[in-house]
Amino acid sequence: MRLAVFADTGPLFAAIDRSDQYHQRAQSELAKIAKDQLDILIAFPTLFEAHALILRRFGTRVSHHWLTDIRKGFTLVAPTLEDYREAHEKLLKYDDQAITLFDALIAVLASRAGVAVWTYDHHFDVMQSRVWR
Repeated sequence: MRLAVFADTGPLFAAIDRSDQYHQRAQSELAKIAKDQLDILIAFPTLFEAHALILRRFGTRVSHHWLTDIRKGFTLVAPTLEDYREAHEKLLKYDDQAITLFDALIAVLASRAGVAVWTYDHHFDVMQSRVWR
């Protein structure tokens, strides 16, 4: 596998929502990812979360187009039961933080793959995940 980053929902959504405060940043980062020839890994739960947000905000036409683009240019990752167990353990370790299972799972998957997380969420810093910047 080529070098990669694990995508969080935030940048995926920001990349298409022009009103998002991170839109320009996401667009610039997508260009850098392409220039550096990085693969973008997306866990299925992240795909579902991002799709739901895009569907609610932009409707079916945009969400279908987005899914088509994702299928063409991104690598989808199916978490295992062990990944979910490890993510739950991570949540318990940081029980004073409002970290979602989505984020804990991405932290686990990225660590296992030896790649950084593409995110705007400070919780990845709290979990001591490697963040792509």
